[in-house]
Amino acid sequence: MRASLVWMMAIASGATVANLYYNQPLLAKIAQQFGVSAEGVGAIPMLTQIGYAIGILFIVPLGDRIERRRLIVTMTGCTAIALLLAALATNLVWLSVASFAIGVSAVSAQILVPFAAQLCEPEQRGKVVGMVMSGLFIGILVARTVSGFVGERIGWQAMYGLASGVMMLFAIVLSKQLPRYQSSLKMAYPALLRSMFDLMQREPALQVSSWIGAMSFGAFSAFWSTLVFLLEQPPYQYGSGVAGLFGLVGVAGALVAPVVGKIADRRSPAFTVQLGILMTTASFLVFWVFGKQIAGLIIGVILLDLGVQTTQISNQATIYSLPAEFHSRLNAVYIMLYFVGGALGSYLGTYSWNRFQWNGVCAIGFGMMIAAWAGLFWRRQRLKAV
Repeated sequence: MRASLVWMMAIASGATVANLYYNQPLLAKIAQQFGVSAEGVGAIPMLTQIGYAIGILFIVPLGDRIERRRLIVTMTGCTAIALLLAALATNLVWLSVASFAIGVSAVSAQILVPFAAQLCEPEQRGKVVGMVMSGLFIGILVARTVSGFVGERIGWQAMYGLASGVMMLFAIVLSKQLPRYQSSLKMAYPALLRSMFDLMQREPALQVSSWIGAMSFGAFSAFWSTLVFLLEQPPYQYGSGVAGLFGLVGVAGALVAPVVGKIADRRSPAFTVQLGILMTTASFLVFWVFGKQIAGLIIGVILLDLGVQTTQISNQATIYSLPAEFHSRLNAVYIMLYFVGGALGSYLGTYSWNRFQWNGVCAIGFGMMIAAWAGLFWRRQRLKAV
């Protein structure tokens, strides 16, 4: 597998998944324009993530059945259209529907990741998945920085318009650069969907990885969905631009992804997932105690992004060790539940902010990480029983 192809897939994954996160630094401006509360606009990131989970469930499994390049290019073009509709939104209902459509269509990143895993040699899988996931995670973090900057200067609708143009450009590039790949699987679509639930029932590694991933990403989403509201208040009193800049602080987490992949190849994903859960748990303790100090927020963000990225790479290295003919469906189940956790975290984060402010947000994040530790303990007990 050419290094240039790996890099292109990494950049495309990051640019695509970034569309799910442009809204977070913009929520305060959207709430102000439409005259609603923080809880009211909390539905926007929640619907985007629910839409993504639905797209993962119903579209990503097709990567095991139909030609992957065509599927990736088609979904990238659909994302460009959904973003354009969001840019033209004149009310909150319109924007909410468009946000849901963005989530449903922005699944090409999750077709690219197992595609990369299948194109490479088995002994390089952790490294290649780590590189593609590094691009994906950088996309998540830079999305907040870019949208905060653009939103503060030319408005939140301009951000969606620019993103639409970027996606249309990537649809053209991907159509020319990706290799064609037709799976040999011959299975009817309803049977394909049923097979995912069969995989979920019979693969303990998928069950535990999905639970840990969902709780980890839920905690992550609770923080990022409410950070802009914290920064608007004393002692900070910052705008969406500064909220977006915190995304750059977390790039350290994305840069560590290939290293985590190599460690997972050399030792085991079970070892690195513990490190990830530990760092994410520690981040919420830092947020809780030192969240009203800028240094505390910076340290917490670094720990949070390192922890979530380490957990994600470890979980995906685990599920990609299962048979290759299941990879798209395994990834579909995992990422669907991952984003269900993210949607739950977004909702609980804004709900807790409205009622308990920052302490409530930190309690939600910490509680979700306790649930992740419980999943890890359950896996150990199950392995002992076997």
